[in-house]
Amino acid sequence: MRDPNITKVLLSLHGFHSSPGSLKAQQMREYLASEHPDIHFVCPQLPVFPQQMWETIQSIFSQYEGCEISVMGSSLGGFLATKVAQEYSAKVILINPAVTPDLLLTRYQGEQTHPHLLKKYFIDQGYVQQLVALNIDNINHPENIWVLLQEGDEVLDYREALRKYSQCKITCEKGGDHSFVGFERYLAEIIHFLY
Repeated sequence: MRDPNITKVLLSLHGFHSSPGSLKAQQMREYLASEHPDIHFVCPQLPVFPQQMWETIQSIFSQYEGCEISVMGSSLGGFLATKVAQEYSAKVILINPAVTPDLLLTRYQGEQTHPHLLKKYFIDQGYVQQLVALNIDNINHPENIWVLLQEGDEVLDYREALRKYSQCKITCEKGGDHSFVGFERYLAEIIHFLY
């Protein structure tokens, strides 16, 4: 049973092989506790397979049905948040989002051990197909999306996101890295955009 006093929810989706303990999630959690205690922060540990990740997201939307739910997603979490924006017409913040994770993760084919779940699994063609199935080609609600990019991202090519999200609000900074250096500078503005 969820708390009936909860009316606003911020769902945070971490990146590939990351966890709810990521710095951006911690910064947002602390900011909300201090400045916006009315917004309930939810950051699940995502499972290893993309289809299970999506089912986890769906279950959270079911659990908080009737609430105003917004999403922030980083890297692979940004890819997933793009589908959330499409399926649920939710407002989302994407931080250095993965645009073509199916291509990126083919490099990691073979046995993996999730560093936080300590679970062994395989990235194979089936895994990649699950990612392809979650891809959104045409964004229906660009006004609901704000993309934060840093050109110094060493994992993803920021230009892919510039192209994909060209109709959305975009903040693109020189330098930085994949983690998005200085994320805490945007906390207040993010909440203003989402709610």
